Amino acid sequence: MSVLPINLRRIRDEKMNQLRKGQNAYAETEELVRLMKRAIEKENMPVQCDATNSGCWFIPLSTSKTS
Repeated sequence: MSVLPINLRRIRDEKMNQLRKGQNAYAETEELVRLMKRAIEKENMPVQCDATNSGCWFIPLSTSKTS
């Protein structure tokens, strides 16, 4: 099954909004992971990427540390 590029971009935008809100986001395809990494780099967003066998978790890193 093929996913249209426009749908991947919409999904990327939704997941980027999750990251901006401080929520984790999960990308399940290589293409979506690539789009996410490109968008994260473009926004210079501090995010940890945890790759698994089935996809990649994007975890926003807090810029201010509180104890």
